[in-house]
Amino acid sequence: MRTLTTALFICLTLFGASVIAGPGHEGGHSHGPVTDTVATDKALKKVEQLVKSGKIDASWSGIKPASIEQKIYANGPEWVITFKNDKVSDVSKQALYLFFKLDGSYIAANHTGK
Repeated sequence: MRTLTTALFICLTLFGASVIAGPGHEGGHSHGPVTDTVATDKALKKVEQLVKSGKIDASWSGIKPASIEQKIYANGPEWVITFKNDKVSDVSKQALYLFFKLDGSYIAANHTGK
């Protein structure tokens, strides 16, 4: 009897948590597409995070995006925000590309654009 009561309690607790969460919270936060302005703001913040963590040079701080566009890749469309930095001596590293899902979720950053 105690096992049955415990199992019932666990089931009710799990069911109750999903009801309280409401629609759109089943597997994480679901958001619609963001505008290019929102994607740009997210990219600027991400560049600052990358600078603070030491992943990119401090000279990237404060640089405004050179372009923003949506591109289609194998996994679907993404925002691609490009930054240019002439202060970087390695010409192959003067462009920084940040990739975001259309909902504004950060994917990756690189210097190749791929």
